Amino acid sequence: MSFLKNLFNKEKDAPIKSYQDFWDWFLVHEKEFYKIVNKGDEGKITTQFFDKIAPKLNELKEGIWYLTGMLNDNTADLILTADGEIQNFYVIEELISHAPKLNNWKFRALKPEHEIENVGINMAGFSFTSENIFFYANDLKEYPDEIDITLIHEDYNEENKADIINGCYLFLDHYLGELKSITIIDNIEFKNKSEAEKELIPIEKLKSYIIWREKEFVEKYEGIRKNTENDSYSGLEATLKSGNKMVAVLNTDLLNWDSKASHPWILIFEIQFNGENNNGFPDEETYNFLESIEKEINLELKDFEGYLNIGRETAENVREIYFACKDFRKPCKIADAIISKHSKNLEVNYNIYKDKYWSSFERFLH
Repeated sequence: MSFLKNLFNKEKDAPIKSYQDFWDWFLVHEKEFYKIVNKGDEGKITTQFFDKIAPKLNELKEGIWYLTGMLNDNTADLILTADGEIQNFYVIEELISHAPKLNNWKFRALKPEHEIENVGINMAGFSFTSENIFFYANDLKEYPDEIDITLIHEDYNEENKADIINGCYLFLDHYLGELKSITIIDNIEFKNKSEAEKELIPIEKLKSYIIWREKEFVEKYEGIRKNTENDSYSGLEATLKSGNKMVAVLNTDLLNWDSKASHPWILIFEIQFNGENNNGFPDEETYNFLESIEKEINLELKDFEGYLNIGRETAENVREIYFACKDFRKPCKIADAIISKHSKNLEVNYNIYKDKYWSSFERFLH
């Protein structure tokens, strides 16, 4: 009996290293979890379901959140959400794609879209519905490809704007779906009705508007590729406030390209090193190691597949490597793999965000 108990404890505590590991663990507990969700006791759902799956999900990737409830009398629903963190979208989608087929469960990646009549949020003492939220589009002549809108909430003012903005974003997640809400709209401003500069449009028309704009964008840039093999590069030097130098090497052909919006996702690797004895620059051994990491990234993110190496910048114990990408999923997956592989040697981080006009690099053009 003691031997069996030890085996059980060992299996229970086995680390989650893959998607299959998570679902194998979930299957051991799924009947227990189903009963908890089916009863609908929020306290028990938190302590006996969420508190148990949270550490297991964190072993795969930190920042995965969850929603649950009963879809019908017999089916429990588990939605995994990134809560706006674009770096975690691919993990959640891949994890759900590996989910087992169970009669009493439905597993979904990211918050799904809903019909407008089914969307109503109450948060921080305010309501968010189609009755009190409106929008209008901002036409930017210099940036015609951007989807830029102003949201109008009747209760918005300077005192409560943080609560209203958070509630509106949550409303959009449920109305448009988390994927569209985060990846299609480029910029949102928030105002009160009295501040509106255009005629207000009912929020239920937003979905058809962004679908039309996205279709227009895709058709405009579909099939555009950039081969950088014969591109020109330039070196830049500057003196920082600290007195140390900054050195950058940049693809000038890319920076002057007229189809930047075709690669709207900017990926920035940040690699920290110890350059205290070299004015913030790497020594020869570290320099060669940084070069090897960049080559490794270039092998995974190829220009003809939609991933363009814009250049790099080195200063103050940091090397930054810049990419412009057609999508965000593969770059995030590659970046996580690079971090996992090299984090024992150097501190590696990354950021990815949408910037259709590459405004992040305007400083290199002046």
